[in-house]
Amino acid sequence: MRFNVVALTGGIGSGKSTVANVFSELGINIIDADSIAREIVRPGSPALQKIIARYSRSILTEEGKLNRAMLRNIIFQSCKEKNWLDDLLHPLINMRTEQLKKLTSSPYIIWVVPLLIENGLQHLADRVLVIDTEEIIQLQRTQRRDKISFNQVEKILSVQISRTQRLAYANDVIENNGTIEQMMERVAELHQSYLRLAAIG
Repeated sequence: MRFNVVALTGGIGSGKSTVANVFSELGINIIDADSIAREIVRPGSPALQKIIARYSRSILTEEGKLNRAMLRNIIFQSCKEKNWLDDLLHPLINMRTEQLKKLTSSPYIIWVVPLLIENGLQHLADRVLVIDTEEIIQLQRTQRRDKISFNQVEKILSVQISRTQRLAYANDVIENNGTIEQMMERVAELHQSYLRLAAIG
């Protein structure tokens, strides 16, 4: 089977979107699991109707969109609810991912999956690229970006696997603790490596 899919993963606040954007600027197609997850629960979607049926319309924002923060709180507090949501959304996300893969035109694909290892999806990629960041930097970036408390960030980190566990699955690593220039230099190196692998097939 030809080399085609690089799964990009990392903990919250590690800089996955920033790295993916750099690959995109190099002409590589990006498939983002989080974007797909938002798309399949858009207003009027069958998935959102099932979520409303389970939790009532109080799970919606004033604009009629899914209140993701409220839903996140529910599943953090209950394994049963998390499993129900996973069973609903994961097949839909996987189906849409496969559709998008068939529409790509670049030599390889960057598939951004925050919970790649946690959900056991690493076998669906040809290589796993881990964005590794020191935990204190993750905390600071996430607090700043999402405007949430230190405790909330720690809760999110607690359900993700550790840096050491994630790195054990890595074929390639970008250490994103330094400057954006250092990160971009590493992306450029990996891009050339992936182009060579894609050319070999």
